[in-house]
Amino acid sequence: MDKERYYNALRKVIDGEHIRAGIGTYGEKTVHSVLKNYFEPFADSHEQKIGGFVADIVGENGIIEIQTAGFDKLRKKLESFLEISRVTVVYPIPYNKWLININPETGEQGRKRKSPRKGSPYDIFPELYRIKPYLKNENLHFCIVMLNIEEYRCPPETTGLKRGRKKGYTRYDRLPVELCDEIHIDSLSDWKYFIPNGLPNVYTSRNFSEKAGIYVGKAQLVLNILADMGVVERVGKDSRSYLYRTVIEAD
Repeated sequence: MDKERYYNALRKVIDGEHIRAGIGTYGEKTVHSVLKNYFEPFADSHEQKIGGFVADIVGENGIIEIQTAGFDKLRKKLESFLEISRVTVVYPIPYNKWLININPETGEQGRKRKSPRKGSPYDIFPELYRIKPYLKNENLHFCIVMLNIEEYRCPPETTGLKRGRKKGYTRYDRLPVELCDEIHIDSLSDWKYFIPNGLPNVYTSRNFSEKAGIYVGKAQLVLNILADMGVVERVGKDSRSYLYRTVIEAD
């Protein structure tokens, strides 16, 4: 993690034509643009055509794809890219998030308020499930980037949607104001990062959820993937719950 390089990338995007009044003004959103400049400052390495696809970055560390959501959209790219190169998928997760309503016509901004929800590195697992068949490929790597983010939203009255409906708010852009952490998954042993401390030798998804600080449904999904990767193994059942044992021990 290089905070100085990150803030240089942030400043480059904010000072460029991409930003006006702190929000993105065209198709490529700000989080994506900042991370692209953070991981590769040289613009000549951006948006390179590889086969029938365009990679976000092609450089000395191989191909880097910045994916803010929808890993299912990566499947065809991965099929092509993994045959020829190391591929790192960068996934940004909002750690702290501040919500700001904005009028898209005037640029007028409302009061900034902090969301009560904190992001977690475990938030990547629903996305990983979408590309589960590729996870064991030795050329595939991940970088989870934890960010403090200001999220600009258009309220329902500016979008024509019904007032009072939560879904009436439309995300306009997100400004990644601070880099908090990076988690790199480059080898099988790196997956042990997701094994929380304090687990018994044999445990259930509920035990895992309590120690990891995530809800049980997500713990089941995490364990499903970790079992498929060979990080944990199923060793039986207790009533209706699977029992797990860690194969690769956490530090």
